[in-house]
Parts: sequence; structure tokens; C-alpha cells
Amino acid sequence: MTRPSLPLVPLLMGVMLVVFLLLPTLVILLHGLSGGFFPALLQPVVLDALKVSLVTTTITLLLTVGLGTPIAYLLARYRFRGKILLDTLLDLPIVLPPVVAGVGLLLTFGRNGLLGPALTLAGISIAFSPAAVVLAQLFTSAPFFIRASKGGFLAIDRDIEAAARVDGASNGQVFRFITWPLAFPFLLEGMVLAWARALGEFGATILFAGSLQGRTQTITLSIYAALESDLKPALVLSAVMVVVAFTMLGVVRRITARRSRGES
Repeated sequence: MTRPSLPLVPLLMGVMLVVFLLLPTLVILLHGLSGGFFPALLQPVVLDALKVSLVTTTITLLLTVGLGTPIAYLLARYRFRGKILLDTLLDLPIVLPPVVAGVGLLLTFGRNGLLGPALTLAGISIAFSPAAVVLAQLFTSAPFFIRASKGGFLAIDRDIEAAARVDGASNGQVFRFITWPLAFPFLLEGMVLAWARALGEFGATILFAGSLQGRTQTITLSIYAALESDLKPALVLSAVMVVVAFTMLGVVRRITARRSRGES
């Protein structure tokens, strides 16, 4: 049995789209990884941006897992009034422009924002600080983890958990030894997606946290700033982002493939 041949015109149009999507990425790698990569990578502005991004995204990921897992479990396992509304609101940051998210965070946690006076009285200043970077990343990335985790909890056969309870396991033991391990591939996928989204955050961060080298200037903000002065650090950081993004996507694909093989 022969495979049907693809129509020529749609095939050519598809090839044009593939070239369009891949060519800019390849150009970034070509220029960013060319001669002078390591000297540019060791420049203070580049190292500061890498350090700020690594520290803030790690904290963001820990907060996302710690705060997002209970919410995902709640949405997956319980029925309550307003569940659909809550689920929709938690997904809103995914489609909300990051700049709008930054405005919302500034109006909420800024000095003159909704919680600003109370935070000032407590001696806490969030806007334009590393904490603001974390909050901006958390706002834009946490929904990706919640969505993936919710899917993981929904995919678990409830009979397995029920059998463990019949054998005398407590709810905590069931979650620790049954629910969490079975849902972990989904949670891991959500972690990767959330971390990658936090790493690439720009709009909310620049509005809410500013771009202070060594404090709030992440990789994306450093690329934007370097474009106005020295192009080489911007190219190096862009190449690093491409490599990291490709690696993260590869990890997600492998997780998804292993999960599919395990279900089949």
C-alpha cells in the first residue's frame, strides 16, 4: 500500500513556514556561538544576568510547586461552587499580555498600590527589587504548572488509591506513596514549562521590577539593554536562551513520550 502524496502547493507553503520559523533561530546560534563567545559570556553584565535569572527562577519554581500543587489537586479532585470560575481565572495569566500583568502587580504591590501602604508600614518594599522579579515570574508561569499538575491528578485511577486506603493507609500516605509518584511525570512536565516561562519573562518584570544590573536585570532584560550598547552580550545571551529553550522542550517531549509508552 503506497502512501498518498502531498499536494505540491501546500507542501511548498509548509516548507516556507518551517524555514521562516527556523532561520532566525539558526542565525542567532550562528552569531551568538561564533568567535568570542566565552569572553563575552564572562563579562560582568552577562554573569550578573545569568545569576539573577538562576536565583529568581529557582525561587519561583519552589513557590510554584509548593503553592500550586494543592490548588491543582483541589481542582482535580473536588467539586465546589465557583470551580469553573476559579479555573478560568487561574488560566488568565497565560493569555494576558505580560505588560498588563506588570501593571496589575505594580498597582497591587507598588508603593502607591492597593497593598503598598500596609507593606510600607511593615518596612517591606517589593517593587523594583529581586522579590518583584520573583512575583512577576510567579504570576506568569504558575498557571502552566497548575494545568499540567491538574491533568496528572485527573489521570490517576482512583481505585488504586481506594485500595491503599482499604489496606490501612492514611490520606497522607496515599498521597505520598501513590498519588504523587503516579502524577509526578505530569508535575515534572509542568515544572519544566513553568521554569522555562519564568526564565523568558520580560514584560511584567521590566514594569514591576525594573532593570537593575545585578539585582533585577534577568537574561531577557539584559538582552534588551545590551542591544542599545554592546551587541555581543545580547547575541551570547540570546544563544544561551535558544539552547536552554531547546533543551527544555526536549525534556518535555521525552517526558510526554515516556508517559505515552507507559499508558499504552
